[in-house]
Amino acid sequence: MKKLSIKPLAAVFALALAGFSHVALAQDAGLSVQDAWVRATVPNQHATGVFMQLTSKEAGRLVGVESQAAKHVEVHEMAMQDNVMKMRQVAGIDLPAGQAVDLKPGGYHVMLIDLAKQIVPGDHVALTLIVEDAARQQRRVPIDAVARPLNATAAPAAGHGH
Repeated sequence: MKKLSIKPLAAVFALALAGFSHVALAQDAGLSVQDAWVRATVPNQHATGVFMQLTSKEAGRLVGVESQAAKHVEVHEMAMQDNVMKMRQVAGIDLPAGQAVDLKPGGYHVMLIDLAKQIVPGDHVALTLIVEDAARQQRRVPIDAVARPLNATAAPAAGHGH
């Protein structure tokens, strides 16, 4: 019978975890971040959106986001106003304890404005979420968003290899 070496298994495990590093970092701060992604851009495009799902262990509020990828980073909401879909900056997004909050195209999202460079599919964009708890204590949660093609609208279907 062939003995199985632990070193190759450890390497496979480490590589698997590396793909989820942004989730692990966020969970340490009581915030789970799932499927963080940024929409890729075309040359000379000055802004793009960032999307993800946030689940906080305790009630809190997303009050800001920072990134070196753009001069300005804002939290936005898309909403119908007088039968017209409009985008506006919001002061924050409530994060009810234990409930998933989607930041997605057509709803709440993060805007990167005055981009430092073009974002192409596969790029990794570092962001820092600023979350405030009920006592108004702020914590900073680093995440990594992977760029998806311009026509991406949501998470790729699981198991379809897209």
